Amino acid sequence: MTNTAVVKKKSTGFWVRRVLLYAVLVIIGVVMVIPFLWMLSTSLKEQYDAVKIPPVWIPPVPQWDNYVKLFTEQPMLQFILNTLKIVFFVVIGQLFFSSLAAYSFARIPFKGRSVVFFFYIGTLMVPGQVTMIPTYLMFAKAGLTDNHLALILPAFFSAFGVFLLRQFFMSLPKELEEAAEIDGCNPFTTYWRIMLPLVVPAMLTLGVFTLMNTWNDYMGPLIYLSTPEKFTMTLGIAYFKGVYTTQWNLVMAGSIVSVIPILVAYLCAQKYFIEGIAFSGVKG
Repeated sequence: MTNTAVVKKKSTGFWVRRVLLYAVLVIIGVVMVIPFLWMLSTSLKEQYDAVKIPPVWIPPVPQWDNYVKLFTEQPMLQFILNTLKIVFFVVIGQLFFSSLAAYSFARIPFKGRSVVFFFYIGTLMVPGQVTMIPTYLMFAKAGLTDNHLALILPAFFSAFGVFLLRQFFMSLPKELEEAAEIDGCNPFTTYWRIMLPLVVPAMLTLGVFTLMNTWNDYMGPLIYLSTPEKFTMTLGIAYFKGVYTTQWNLVMAGSIVSVIPILVAYLCAQKYFIEGIAFSGVKG
């Protein structure tokens, strides 16, 4: 067999594998997009069309006023503002405290550091349901129930955030800290002015994760909030679900609105998001 034939055979095999790979990826992509398309379709239907059997994918007359009803039948704008407030403080607080703790675990030697880190990360193995009642009782005694602080304060101390940022800090060269020490920087100044700007990709990754989890949180607001004026968007959408009937078209319209901020945040931070995930495992 000539070299030309071998190259041609390898080239053919390469393209066959590439076509099969792309075909599989397209199928997976379609499967993942279908629920979103169904949600969008249902949000533009009449209430009776939303539960029609067989289902109708394309509404005969798109009901754009469903999105108007979403904001007129319930104070959805207030719910969104409440959610934005909680998300803002949770993201800022978690990024600051997680990065501070991560830098300490990664760069500042102290007695028992590995043991403390081991037990701190071990809290990731504890299901949230186990600590739900004790946490509620603690906040009830502190008078923080029906208060957004009950949703904001616990999020400041994230074991996952500390782990993710610690891995990134450990991948940075120690020469940077040595140079900062020679220049007279104390540990906090080194962390704030030199090391922190270098972990922006990991910070954005953690920020996107935190934003998604906080924005979509339903259980926390359901447990701690009782005044409708303080409800978040997830609780507001649940208003359209009744005991005997559910306005699925409005539920889906609310779901579409709730997806938009997450989608925009991910698209804006996509480059840094992927970089942060990749580099967080460089050094353990």
